[in-house]
Amino acid sequence: MNVDPGRVSVIMPVIDEERHLRHAVEGILAQDFPGSLEVIIAVGPSRDHTRTIADGLASEYSNVYVVDNPTGKTPSGLNAAISRSTGGIVVRVDGHAMIPADYVSTGVEVLNETGADNVGGIMAAEGTTDFECAVARAMTSRFGVGGASFHVGGEPGATLTVYLGCFRREALERVGGYDESMERAQDWEMNLRIRQTGGVVWFTPRLQVTYRPRPTLSALARQYHDYGRWRREVARRHPDTLSLRYLAAPVAVLGIAIGLVLAGAGLVAGVGWLALLGLAAPTCYLLANLVASAQSMRAAPHLPWRAARWLPAVYATMHGAWGAGFLRGGAGS
Repeated sequence: MNVDPGRVSVIMPVIDEERHLRHAVEGILAQDFPGSLEVIIAVGPSRDHTRTIADGLASEYSNVYVVDNPTGKTPSGLNAAISRSTGGIVVRVDGHAMIPADYVSTGVEVLNETGADNVGGIMAAEGTTDFECAVARAMTSRFGVGGASFHVGGEPGATLTVYLGCFRREALERVGGYDESMERAQDWEMNLRIRQTGGVVWFTPRLQVTYRPRPTLSALARQYHDYGRWRREVARRHPDTLSLRYLAAPVAVLGIAIGLVLAGAGLVAGVGWLALLGLAAPTCYLLANLVASAQSMRAAPHLPWRAARWLPAVYATMHGAWGAGFLRGGAGS
């Protein structure tokens, strides 16, 4: 397929997105980008009317195309959309993402200014319920997610990974596209290969995409458990990518679990010092969580108390699920 260096291809892997798909696609079509633009929707097996909506958009707009993603896996859908696309620049957007009108033009501009192979910005978490607002606050705090620029912001510059991404097509071709065995963490792994082959991944706060957090504790736990398992898989394949930041949650989970076992054994055996020793790690984490929650509330005075009261549980769920998933591992086996 011929590639048009002046065209931008927006790729969207979707499944069960009937609520948001039309709004997301029409937001892309309303971009202020002055050049040629196409949208490729890769539709996975859905339990709702996602395919019907996607087909309707393709019949309504001549620059919207639909491809099949039989496995429903995100990297497979991304690769299918890339294969169908014809643009020299490929922009990844999720089916429920809400991008601003200047998103594509800003991405192209930063690519040209920096010479980077991929540029991305901030995953701007915003909630619509009290619980989602608490998750959004936790996802933009260093205690919650570490210091990644795409979560907490920062100065523009080269970075390890970014949220979504605006890619030069030659960079995607150079690394062979997304690794379809990576059901999660595919963006991190893709950006790693781009950097390993001499490319630059660039963060800019000028790009922001509104992200809707998971609506319940159980859904949040599943999400972060998967994140942890797949980050362990990246570490298995690329041991040199491990850092203290990624080990913090699994070490905390392990320390708390061992501590609770020791505390229980101490209570059963009537050994007071052993029970106190065992409670040290859980107590330290609880205190750190409460202090961080209080700081998060002070840093976000607009956050209602009804939402703020969820923060300790949200932090504990994110850390506990991510750490347990990392310790469990086995995601790619």
